[in-house]
Amino acid sequence: MALLEAVVVIYMRQLYYPDQPLDLFPLHFLTQYDPRVELSREFSTIAMIISVALLAERENLTRRFAAFVFVFGLWDLFYYVWLKVLLGWPRGWLEWDVLFLIPTIWLGPWICPAAIGAMFVVWGTAVLASGRELAFTGRPLWLFVTGALLGLMTFMQPAVSVTLRAGSEALVDYVPSQFWWWLFLPAYGLMAFGLFASLRSRRVTVAIG
Repeated sequence: MALLEAVVVIYMRQLYYPDQPLDLFPLHFLTQYDPRVELSREFSTIAMIISVALLAERENLTRRFAAFVFVFGLWDLFYYVWLKVLLGWPRGWLEWDVLFLIPTIWLGPWICPAAIGAMFVVWGTAVLASGRELAFTGRPLWLFVTGALLGLMTFMQPAVSVTLRAGSEALVDYVPSQFWWWLFLPAYGLMAFGLFASLRSRRVTVAIG
């Protein structure tokens, strides 16, 4: 899945940036690409990952979620590995990438989603390898959700800021400047704390009768 995704992106870069496929910015591809095609590709990717998770785990919701984030994290990490092998990109640890397009453009250094993917793989492995009945609820869940929402804000902020200031047309000329590390790092910490705190919880079963 990661190889297929990387190959598609390489073809897209060669199509939209024939002279320099390693340079994504300015976002001139926004004047050419078909959003329906791109959104269908992203939805299909998520559908495949969910399908694998549901087929792999059927015991409880926590283990299914762990399977989902494990596959998602592994896919994301190897996506960047294949881009590096086949295209020679990214060229640096802090190079920016177009991360997602739903519901708006997500932008940020590629190392950020890769770090989240690594966290997902580690936590997913711990849950799936555990023989205990874990419950991802209560405080750990809320910490994770809060961190995830704050993380989404850091990725959506650049496009939203440009759109509010100069309209969506201005995104075509967007070049990255400042990333909200001051918000992403605490958000990442909350996500990690929430996930790994759940490893100490146990699913409670109440017997009736």
